[in-house]
Amino acid sequence: MRLMKILGLVLLLAAGIGGWNWWTARPQKVEVVAPYNGRAAEVVYATAVVEPVRWAKVTSIIRERIISLCGCEGQEVAQGDQLAELDSGDARATLAELEARQVLAQSDRERAQQLLERRVVSQQLYDKAQSELVRVNAMIAAQKERLRDYRIVAPMDGMVLRQDGAVGEVAEPGEILFWIGQPSPLQLVAEVNEEDIPKVAEGQTALIKADAFPDRELTAKVSRITPKGDPVLKNYRVYLDLPEDTPLRIGMTAEINIVTAEKTDALLLPLAAFDGSKVQMIGEDNQVRLETLQTGIRGTRAVEVLGGLGTDARVVFPFDATLTEGDKVQPETGARP
Repeated sequence: MRLMKILGLVLLLAAGIGGWNWWTARPQKVEVVAPYNGRAAEVVYATAVVEPVRWAKVTSIIRERIISLCGCEGQEVAQGDQLAELDSGDARATLAELEARQVLAQSDRERAQQLLERRVVSQQLYDKAQSELVRVNAMIAAQKERLRDYRIVAPMDGMVLRQDGAVGEVAEPGEILFWIGQPSPLQLVAEVNEEDIPKVAEGQTALIKADAFPDRELTAKVSRITPKGDPVLKNYRVYLDLPEDTPLRIGMTAEINIVTAEKTDALLLPLAAFDGSKVQMIGEDNQVRLETLQTGIRGTRAVEVLGGLGTDARVVFPFDATLTEGDKVQPETGARP
């Protein structure tokens, strides 16, 4: 009886070992995809900001307190309309002092002229009085021109897109107080990496992804490329025209994909099936075979296959670095990505 129990345990252990060996030796399951025909597009990615085609920033060139603002944000203005006024009290006091000096200089010049005609003073004294009057007149003209800086005016016809600052605050030189421009047409201003800029050309279409309109298919056209790039940021500025009916608004940010190459009926494989230009093929014997393919357009999701692949091929998806050539696998057809 005891012998039978021992024999039973031995048989059970042998069965377990055999089952384990079979389990570990069985072919690995892998998902495979077949090449398919579809649209291949090569794109250049960039981030962009929506701006008017014609617009201007209005700043102060002096440091002074704001005493009035137009309160005209969202309204149309004409070139030369006053938008804001800065405190010019000290500047006007200086002008008044100069005008008083002008009266005195004018009087001195007239007196010197009368004395010169009577031969009482020399020509040199008259010239000195004349020179002082000219100098004061020049200072008055410069001060009057300086007073114009205390009036902030519209540099162009358009809409006040945004107004910053408040009465009582001090405007700093270069600080933007107003954005003025035409609300349409609009454009995208994108920054494209210098490695990608050779692929970009005028007339190309860009696909737009904007957080404000996640379900809308938005497009733009490349209109021009800045000739000089930024050597520090290593990018180039690209301008793209937006259609008149675009829902995008001034100041919005967007992600764009500029379509630089496109084919409507190309043989494709998912991008994740590639390691460089290599893929893992599954032969009729279900063994892995590494193949180097001739590829064309490389998009964000799929790669165009130009040669080295039949339409009935089975390709491991995604590329599995743990597999080696000659490994036996159990392929399972997955859904096309």
